[in-house]
Amino acid sequence: MGFSGQNVSCLYYFIMSYFPWLTILVILPIFAGSLIFFLPHKGNKIARWYTISICSLEFLLMTYAFCYHFQLEDPLIQLKEDSKWIDVLDFHWRLGIDGLSLGSILLTGFITTLATLAAWPVTRNSRLFYFLMLAMYSSQIGLFSSRDLLLFFIMWELELIPIYLLLSMWGGGERGVCIQLPSLFCILQAVPFFS
Repeated sequence: MGFSGQNVSCLYYFIMSYFPWLTILVILPIFAGSLIFFLPHKGNKIARWYTISICSLEFLLMTYAFCYHFQLEDPLIQLKEDSKWIDVLDFHWRLGIDGLSLGSILLTGFITTLATLAAWPVTRNSRLFYFLMLAMYSSQIGLFSSRDLLLFFIMWELELIPIYLLLSMWGGGERGVCIQLPSLFCILQAVPFFS
């Protein structure tokens, strides 16, 4: 009893058509980042290479998903995912991308990988630093691919926490100004909703 070529291609099509590409892209960096704290603490080398490999894997995965499962001719939202998350509040985990968010997600992947490479000299609390980089990466992918307003705001706020901590702990001489900017953005985005 074996599989014929047609059965295998149908199975492949089914798996690839309904595979949660965007959920994997959102969850992988934060999950892999939480494992950094279990790595042996023998200098910064292991955490650096681990983070660079996760960023590279994530970038390659998103490039593969977008090259083979995204039709550029279709202007509608693609790679849709919709599942109930919190039933009481009717909150859904809705992800999807269109042409505008495609570029933002690819640019996020490329720049985060480059930023991780540029952060090679970081030695103070390096595991925390690389965890925060991966947490920021995860929330940015979720921010650009969210199709639910509440999910968008959650991802926005989850992005600001690592940015604030990265700037306050490893920022340069003008870190005070840089720390105040995300707070200003939060206040400005809330004004239309509360007025």
